[in-house]
Amino acid sequence: MHTPVRGHAGRPGSAARQALGFAAWLLASFAAAAVGGAAAADAPAFYAELVRPEWAPPAWLFAPVWTALYVLMAVAAWLVWRVGGFAAARGALLLFLAQLAANALWTWLFFAWRLGALAVAEILVLWSLVLATSLAFRRTSPLAATLLLPYLAWVTYASALTWALWRLNPGLQI
Repeated sequence: MHTPVRGHAGRPGSAARQALGFAAWLLASFAAAAVGGAAAADAPAFYAELVRPEWAPPAWLFAPVWTALYVLMAVAAWLVWRVGGFAAARGALLLFLAQLAANALWTWLFFAWRLGALAVAEILVLWSLVLATSLAFRRTSPLAATLLLPYLAWVTYASALTWALWRLNPGLQI
């Protein structure tokens, strides 16, 4: 049996409203990607110059991984939003937006400003925000929470990589 998606006033949301909502969450997620991407214009060249641990991924892997993660993030946010709109899940969706901002900020700290210590500290904040978002999403949609787990795993890995790069590259000491 199909349960209709409910709108703000308990009325089923229209397919057009659901599509627009999904597009808005995709836009929000990829806007954060674009803000971060602006800081990463020379990231492949900079990354190639860094002393990297053996377990560091090749530079080409980052774009497809992040693209998939941003899609998963958008779907997760949409699943929470579609239950009752922004008002019904305000706290969870504000956490989602906060982690998007933290995600974009990390790229600026590491690649544009080359502030290794601040990037390490900030990625730990990002990790905490992703975990908090997943836990908050779970209250409304267990599937949405699950969709954030690959992101949490990647940020865990990225945290270890950021730490290693900071320690291996004295130029990133601030």
